[in-house]
Amino acid sequence: MREIIFDTETTGLDNRADRIIEIGGIELFNHFPTGNTIHIFINPGDQKVHPDALAVHGITDEFLKDKQPFGEVAEQILTFFGDAKWIAHNATFDMGFINAEFARIGLPPILPERVLDTLSMARRKHPMGPNSLDALCRRYGIDNSHRTKHGALLDSELLAEVYIEMIGGRQAALGLGMAGTSNQAARGDTGMEDDVVIAAVLERPRPLAPRLSQTEEQAHEALVAKLGEKSVWAKYANLDSAVLN
Repeated sequence: MREIIFDTETTGLDNRADRIIEIGGIELFNHFPTGNTIHIFINPGDQKVHPDALAVHGITDEFLKDKQPFGEVAEQILTFFGDAKWIAHNATFDMGFINAEFARIGLPPILPERVLDTLSMARRKHPMGPNSLDALCRRYGIDNSHRTKHGALLDSELLAEVYIEMIGGRQAALGLGMAGTSNQAARGDTGMEDDVVIAAVLERPRPLAPRLSQTEEQAHEALVAKLGEKSVWAKYANLDSAVLN
């Protein structure tokens, strides 16, 4: 399954007048980054970058002067995305601009069924929020310290990590990626859809050394003895003993 995590930067907030000035995307295959990316800066024509937008992404009118207009890069964008799912954070905003740009050059819109909004996913998964990209990076322990300004490719890279965590993390992605191959090979490719990944659990040839030293064990035993038979510790120690016996 092919997916593209993408982001856009724009001259402002109104897709009827403002324009896309940057698009970045990361290709995933079976929820794993392939290393294929797209990153394009776009000349917005006569539309100037609004000061509020400039404060967010730092992309100036001067920087964009020699870049290609959207009409000249649209085919490159469509070729990269192909038949993949379009995934963005607050996708309504990004797709509003994408489809507005396509409409200006006579191309059909990207239909809603091809789009996945990670902000909606996050709100369902974490209804108490916050669910901004920065907040989700903090929640999932993803380093975003280098994100001093918004940038389409950088934000796509961070969102790809967030998205993988939201769907179950890298271990889940590994299982999803293996399911369609390992079990079909084992069954002779019967075409069944309820694949289950079966992995052998290997025992260590030698047990790991204990982490507690003998001195620490003796200190612990002395502390437990001081607590007495009516202590909570003794209660649960007796329960464990009964279960084991």
